[in-house]
Amino acid sequence: MSWTEQYRKAFVLSYDDGVRQDVRLVEMLNRYGLKCTFNLNAGLMDPPYVWETDGVKIERMPPGGLPELYKEHEIASHTLHHCDLTTIGDGELFEEVREDRAALGRLFGREIRGFAYPFGNTCGRVKALLKSCGVEYARGIRSTHSFGLPDDLLDISPTCRHKEDEIFDLAREFIALRPESPQVFLLWGHSYEFDLQRGWERFERFCEMIAGRDDIYYGTMEQVFL
Repeated sequence: MSWTEQYRKAFVLSYDDGVRQDVRLVEMLNRYGLKCTFNLNAGLMDPPYVWETDGVKIERMPPGGLPELYKEHEIASHTLHHCDLTTIGDGELFEEVREDRAALGRLFGREIRGFAYPFGNTCGRVKALLKSCGVEYARGIRSTHSFGLPDDLLDISPTCRHKEDEIFDLAREFIALRPESPQVFLLWGHSYEFDLQRGWERFERFCEMIAGRDDIYYGTMEQVFL
């Protein structure tokens, strides 16, 4: 049964890269009953890719333990090596997408139906090739600050990024909505940004505001859009 048969509003989160800060994020989301789609790069897990930004160490997690960590959430592809698909040829694109989906499918024992564009970059060629690889939906990064359903499931734009100043105003607007047609609040980001911006407490306030409402469906990208 589609969520739209019972609800007119849905809230969904989509987080990229599979970094160690996801452990804290998952614990928080589980506590508030919120669902998230985590977009992972299987080719950067073993050995885990590590970098540093503004003094904060950012490390992708190795595959061991990930099925248990993410068991309440959805896993989607983010390419094998986090590459800009608009800059590579068709053959390399097929490898990046197909191999990532296959590796994640083996690791998590589930079909990988979704995708998030690295750097948010896409084009008509990329969307056509993604579809031929079996991808059913794909998310970009351009904020709409609105809640309408997408016209193109291979070009889903989020409502906003979690670090934007507008998230609380948008949450209040969404909570107050009494829509006649389905509306979706889609929030995205990277969990390491909470360390960079000392944003964990702010995000928990947001979770407290949006969670636990009986007129909102809380689902993953797959559950909401497919």
